[in-house]
Amino acid sequence: MALSGTAASSDGWSSKSAFVLAAIGAAVGLGNIWRFPTLAGENGGGAFVLVYVLCVLLIGLPMLLTEILIGRAGGGHADAVGSVGDVAEKSRRSRAWSFFGGVEVLAAFLILSFYSVVAGWVLNYVLLTGGDFLSSLFAGAPLAGSFAGQSQEEVTGLMGALFESPGRMIALHAAFMAVTLGIVMVGVHDGIEKAAKWLMPAFFVLLVVITIYGAFEGAFAQAVAFLFTPDFSKLSPSVMNEALGQAFFSLSLGSAAIITYGSYVPKNVRLAPTAATIAAADTAVAILAGLMIFPIVFSAGLDPAAGPSLIFQSLPVAFQGMPGGAFMALAFFILIFFAALTSSISLLEGPTAFVIDRLRLARPVAAVLVAVLAFLIGCACALGYSTWSDVRLLSFWGIFENADILDSIDGITGRLMLPLAGLGLAIFIGWRADRRLVEVESGLSGGMFMLWRGLVAWLAPVAVFLILLFGLFPSLLGA
Repeated sequence: MALSGTAASSDGWSSKSAFVLAAIGAAVGLGNIWRFPTLAGENGGGAFVLVYVLCVLLIGLPMLLTEILIGRAGGGHADAVGSVGDVAEKSRRSRAWSFFGGVEVLAAFLILSFYSVVAGWVLNYVLLTGGDFLSSLFAGAPLAGSFAGQSQEEVTGLMGALFESPGRMIALHAAFMAVTLGIVMVGVHDGIEKAAKWLMPAFFVLLVVITIYGAFEGAFAQAVAFLFTPDFSKLSPSVMNEALGQAFFSLSLGSAAIITYGSYVPKNVRLAPTAATIAAADTAVAILAGLMIFPIVFSAGLDPAAGPSLIFQSLPVAFQGMPGGAFMALAFFILIFFAALTSSISLLEGPTAFVIDRLRLARPVAAVLVAVLAFLIGCACALGYSTWSDVRLLSFWGIFENADILDSIDGITGRLMLPLAGLGLAIFIGWRADRRLVEVESGLSGGMFMLWRGLVAWLAPVAVFLILLFGLFPSLLGA
């Protein structure tokens, strides 16, 4: 049985590289492969990318180091609540600051519930494109396009057919949650670390292969111009807020994952360069995702601002008319599946560590408890696309009055809980935590330490407050 205070020391990362791979896996998810290209497409490309990179450097990276630091300085607690509380106690401050760790744990649990449903959609396309690729092989046409013989209407209608089958959606949701649970149950070293060591290299290989494929078969020059030619006329307050929010959310900040993973980091690992590596890799993946997707989009004459339907409806149509499209479509959805899985592992690990520390349960029992509860909430999210499509959980709140069950939970976590936790922890580390403790744990000194803490104390609270404010009151941006 894993008791409070022993989780980090008895089962941690075997090396710095293991932590880096796992943390990159936590950060790299659907937000990079799906949301970043969508936002770039909707907001004019280059200007958005430029603001996004600046936000990562000035806000995302400082906050990433902040959360890793809290985890490692947290006195051996693996869960975010205990880690924040211990840092507060060592700084001779009230343990009430641990409230923000609690917000992160709850947010991770709720996000996991609907994230698994969306990942089930990805799994559905892995199965569909896998069957399509095998059919092309048996038919002796290995270079066929995806879904050969089907009309574009049939291909784009695959998503609607899934929504009309709640049983299939729940089964896919259950399968994905079961895979996530199986990895987390085993432990940090034998489960999460080994999964990261296999999944992340495979993910990067697929990302590079599909990007090279798009460069030769797609409109690569047009995609490069779109992503890297800034149109500053597009820099409205709304676009800048979207870039700021993406920089914050894409690094898995505010969701307990980074604090929990940070608690398993050995004391001999320098946190600042490690955080920089994670942020750089996450940003590179987001930009490569754009270079992977947009050449295919432009070559097929599709709308780069199509939104989430770009992944599940537009791109399968694009692969339909491309040489080797059946294989590349399968590779593309396997890549997204890997990204979703590494993120869901981190989302389950945070609440599981909390249950281990607070209820003193064995890891397998704690993981099953959290996963089953999240699965049940996810079932409600899945039914919200069919049987319960009229249910509006937050109809009393103007910005959510038309949101279905999944979008309601997504909205309350993304608009309120994640930025609230980030704001609280930025203020805590920037203003209330013991300076010497923070300096020693960060590994920074002199001017670099002053710069980092200045960003955390002054810029990050203002920036994250704006995410919170405009998320809850989008009318202030004219949205």
